[in-house]
Amino acid sequence: MIPFDPRALGWGSDTDGAPAQVPFAAVLGCADARVPTEMIFAKGCNELFVVRVAGNVLGRECLGSMRYAVGHFPKTLKLLVVLAHARCGAVTEAVDVYLQPGRYLEIATDHSIRSIADQILVAVRVAAIAIELLHGHEILSQPNSRAALLEAAVVLNAAWTAYCLRKEFHEQFPDLGVVYGAYDLVTRRVRLPLSLATEVTEGEKGLFEPPEDVEAFRQLALRICSGKLVKSLLGVSQ
Repeated sequence: MIPFDPRALGWGSDTDGAPAQVPFAAVLGCADARVPTEMIFAKGCNELFVVRVAGNVLGRECLGSMRYAVGHFPKTLKLLVVLAHARCGAVTEAVDVYLQPGRYLEIATDHSIRSIADQILVAVRVAAIAIELLHGHEILSQPNSRAALLEAAVVLNAAWTAYCLRKEFHEQFPDLGVVYGAYDLVTRRVRLPLSLATEVTEGEKGLFEPPEDVEAFRQLALRICSGKLVKSLLGVSQ
């Protein structure tokens, strides 16, 4: 182990020499082991305040953690990030419950799992409505609809959570930025799932501001569900 002085990296310290926290962003991400937050954003120690939970949902504990970061690091914290990822297990569970309502009984008595699924179902329902409006009311009965609904729900869940975060903090902290994105496990990119992996444009890469209101959220759902990726998964013409 090589000792170093935190002050050499620009960090202040407490009276006992421990470095003070100076994160510039707080990230609410999924607990999935394949999504290493600091590595994805190429950031090191003390740059990110990271909160991780299955499905990157905004439960009371996670909201409290984000509120702690906002309240305790006002000089350095400039950004709140919601980071989702493709093939999320928690979102997959919510999608399966939506497509097979009888499965809800299987999680109904498990309050810990149900609380996560219930929050994600908001995005799943909006994604499902958008898919049906664009591609027909029978489309979700097709076997290949599950993958398409999952892709859309993953990013819409992140967008909805970011929207809720902004509502929580905007009045008191109007200059605090809030963004969201979805990490693709195959391409290793944070992006919107609009195009096929081989056709991703610059406008789809990175993090994005959440919708301004509920109607803008619906429009985002329509945009995603009319994209090439969702169409390809549904097996409909481009």
